[in-house]
Amino acid sequence: MKNKVLRNMLIPGIIAVAAVIVPAILIEMNVIDGYTAQIITLGGINAIMAISVNVISGITGQLSLGQAGFQALGAYAVILLTVNCKIPLPISIILAGLIAAFFGFLIGFPTLKLEGDYLAIVTLAFGEIIRIFLVNLKDVTGGPNGKQFSTVFTTSLDHGAMISYLAIIGTLVVIIILLQNFLRSTYGRAILAVREDAIAANSNGIGVFKYKMTGFVIASFIAGIGGALYAPFIGFIKPDLASFNNSINHLIYVVLGGMGSVTGSVVAAFVLTGLQEVLRFLKDYRLLIYPLILIFVMLFRPQGLLGMKELSFVKTWDKLMGLFKKKAAAKSEVKGEDNE
Repeated sequence: MKNKVLRNMLIPGIIAVAAVIVPAILIEMNVIDGYTAQIITLGGINAIMAISVNVISGITGQLSLGQAGFQALGAYAVILLTVNCKIPLPISIILAGLIAAFFGFLIGFPTLKLEGDYLAIVTLAFGEIIRIFLVNLKDVTGGPNGKQFSTVFTTSLDHGAMISYLAIIGTLVVIIILLQNFLRSTYGRAILAVREDAIAANSNGIGVFKYKMTGFVIASFIAGIGGALYAPFIGFIKPDLASFNNSINHLIYVVLGGMGSVTGSVVAAFVLTGLQEVLRFLKDYRLLIYPLILIFVMLFRPQGLLGMKELSFVKTWDKLMGLFKKKAAAKSEVKGEDNE
């Protein structure tokens, strides 16, 4: 039993460390150039935002169209905390996530009793309200012209590319690990029960509103972290970060990867981020090809790339070891027959 637990922890741990460390070393050695590093790192931010949307839409079972608003809150908060309050960047990133979670609580408390289209409309309105506030608070946010943020946390061709990759992909890995463990806990299973059937969950003593609120606040916190990482990475933000189109882009990652699949939404975020750059040579025609690809995927794979399943490195390892043992057994049988 102990060996099985150790194996289940060791294999994903090695994969996670390798996913963070190996590309960072290749970036530092210039094997991966600054442009490619920027695309990979941007994919990490998009993956964090996809997880945020998936927590509320795929795992909690609510439709939110305002996650970009929480991202914008995190982005502006980290600039104000770092530049104006002189708080170190790592602490500012965590505080920015907590600020977004606080606003998520304020929005969720009166609205999470609503369902379906009503909640979607409220969250959509919240994103637009945030955008309008950011446009009009010119002294604090820079208004429509946006706000600059210059740090070493960048994807220039010096050490900044490696630092930004380590910070963003490392944060992504930590979020995935914590979220997967949370979903296996009592609270996580209660949230999944609410998603499957709120009436049945309530009849079994599960507080539906409580767990909806928990999921919404967690999703808001993750979105705030995504925004707090986006601002120093890009170095410039505008109120359009909270726009409806940005929220829809994040929702597309989830729909393509699979509603309820954390790893599926992460894979879809990286694939679509890379796809946009691969199609860049088509110029304006990219705006036609990209949605066509999405339409074909939805026609032939409507449940998304992974559906509600999760990628499991342990199961993959077990399958590979099983195939290896079968081949070894077959070879030993052949040798035995030859000896006879």
